[in-house]
Amino acid sequence: MSGQSDCEINCAISLGAPLNQRCACEVVDVLRLHESIRSTFPEFRPDPAVHAHLFSPYALFVDRAALDAMGRVAAAVFEVAGNSGYRQQVMQWATQIASHRPGSPGGVLGLDFHLTVDGPRLIEVNTNPGGLLLNAVLHDAVRSCAPAAWTTWTTAAQARSATVAAWLDDARQQSGRAPSRIAIVDSAPREQFLYPEFELYAGAFREHGVDCVIRAPEELKFGLDGLADAHGRIDTVYNRLTDFALENASLTDLRQAYLAGEVALTPHPRAHALFADKRNLAVLGDPGLLGGFGVDAGSTALLAQVIPPTVEVVLENRDALWAARNGYFFKPAAGFGSRGSYRGDKLTRRTWESMASTTYIAQAFAPPSMRIVHGGQALKADVRCFASEAGVLLFAARLYQGQTTNMRTPGGGFAAVLTTPLIGE
Repeated sequence: MSGQSDCEINCAISLGAPLNQRCACEVVDVLRLHESIRSTFPEFRPDPAVHAHLFSPYALFVDRAALDAMGRVAAAVFEVAGNSGYRQQVMQWATQIASHRPGSPGGVLGLDFHLTVDGPRLIEVNTNPGGLLLNAVLHDAVRSCAPAAWTTWTTAAQARSATVAAWLDDARQQSGRAPSRIAIVDSAPREQFLYPEFELYAGAFREHGVDCVIRAPEELKFGLDGLADAHGRIDTVYNRLTDFALENASLTDLRQAYLAGEVALTPHPRAHALFADKRNLAVLGDPGLLGGFGVDAGSTALLAQVIPPTVEVVLENRDALWAARNGYFFKPAAGFGSRGSYRGDKLTRRTWESMASTTYIAQAFAPPSMRIVHGGQALKADVRCFASEAGVLLFAARLYQGQTTNMRTPGGGFAAVLTTPLIGE
């Protein structure tokens, strides 16, 4: 970390944007953080070779007004998802399994924002967002260079407790009772980059009195007694799968148990259909459509302001979008983790032609903000707002270089969001 005198000069309170361009302070000792995690959570085993850039030593400074705006956007998205006209519109392109109504919103969303000079811009919504508990742990490691002026939005303990409560409440809404045994499910879970977070979740659920195991889908069987693994019945699945419609053959038992109402699945296919299909952004950002559905005028105006113009790429507009590609970012409608996403100015004709076999959306390019760190290194930044129907749980940043977010950039990774304190704090 820079000397205190440097921090006093360079990191005095100001709006977040200019501070992000001049404060080079490292507010997290990443090596010490890994050591602390290993001692506090013995089950957490980050691989130094794989997870070298999981956490960034730098913070992103975001003024509270921008975070408050993101929170209002999250609330508006949940509100619109409850509108029958909106649901009818987006279910037109949903998979069949999404028509099954399990009785809950679907748990926690991750809303990804770019910070622009005109305010936050919502570029994506995710239903199984990674990093929530990892960023809660990161909060505890922050040693702010300007503690009187900048602070975390919440505490690690509060974020962890609210997160577990959100997932358990979603399961309770589906089954009508509190979960007793949860399985965190993903394909080859121990090979997943964010597997350490699965262990953090398992520990958090157990602290709340709920037995929890981590399982691959092949380890689950559906029979007369419901869904079970080798050690007993499972009544709730925390779903980290990216097969959002449960179509793979390995998911047959989980799919059958879900449709039979024998297991609470969170998030579920209907949640993905209502929130995370990227074609939905074209609907959420269209004030004419939302107004016609009877959505509140304030929510309609807010979403129209923060969602960059978005259209589905179809045969009729392909030529026009190719000609104007420099102003767009192209994403597969059902994609995740930036896979298959392209900045228009980086697209080759060959890649463009190969995209014709997949459903894509074109989103007007909203540039990420920049974070200048030690040595003048320039990192791109986005902010993820983790929220449930009850409200915001946590804000986290990702710092990176390249076209899309990644965890491979030296100095990059998950970064703490620091903001101005509430008046009176």
